[in-house]
Amino acid sequence: MGRFATTAALYEDLRPPYPPEFFRSVARKIALTERSALIDLGTGPGLLALGFAPYVGRIVGVDPEPNMLDAARRAAARAGRHLSLIESKAEMLPADIGSFDVVTIGRALHWMEREPALVLFDRLVAPQGAIAVCASFSISDGRNPWLDDYNAVRRSWSPSRLWEEAGRGERTHRDLPAFFRDSAFHVADVIKIETRHEISLRDLARRVLTFSSSSPEALGDHVEAMLRDVEERLAPFSRDGVITETLLSVAEIVRR
Repeated sequence: MGRFATTAALYEDLRPPYPPEFFRSVARKIALTERSALIDLGTGPGLLALGFAPYVGRIVGVDPEPNMLDAARRAAARAGRHLSLIESKAEMLPADIGSFDVVTIGRALHWMEREPALVLFDRLVAPQGAIAVCASFSISDGRNPWLDDYNAVRRSWSPSRLWEEAGRGERTHRDLPAFFRDSAFHVADVIKIETRHEISLRDLARRVLTFSSSSPEALGDHVEAMLRDVEERLAPFSRDGVITETLLSVAEIVRR
């Protein structure tokens, strides 16, 4: 069982969402059309793949976790979209898969070895194509006053080894220029979209379960105790059981 197997049922509904304006802005910047082909690496339940679906003609999602692919398959059916799915690590994709106008990656780049990933991108990205490294997360500039407590309680319940791995992943996303240094690629544009929404205290607590460092598999018998702890810590920031969250959705556009 992969480390995200037990998060699949929760991931789609509880991770910070990408707003429609995010997909419109990225599609416009990359000049996607109905003739464009997109491959989404580490597709999970297909959040990025299906979000970009209205702007492209062909979509392929890749993920090594069968439970995530099942979730993506169900989401595509609900959306009435055709989504080709491949169970594989990105680095193991067959050589004859072809090239794509855009390669999208959510929070998956840090699971990939740098050198094999650069070789992979070189063969996947069409000559005039692009890579879009995407993330949506709670803004940490003080507009989410509950966030420090939230991260503190997440860390307190996460095995230290897994929390350290998660931290390395965050650093990978923050330092893409270093990741692509001395390669054929460079960061050409950054698109940022801010949104606000309301989320129930219960759902915000359950979001903790979507991270590999605090998944149901990692927490074992402590899931319910962790959920109670998170809700108690965040209760002072809620109103009628609801918390306002300010989100930042980011796409770093990488080109040759």
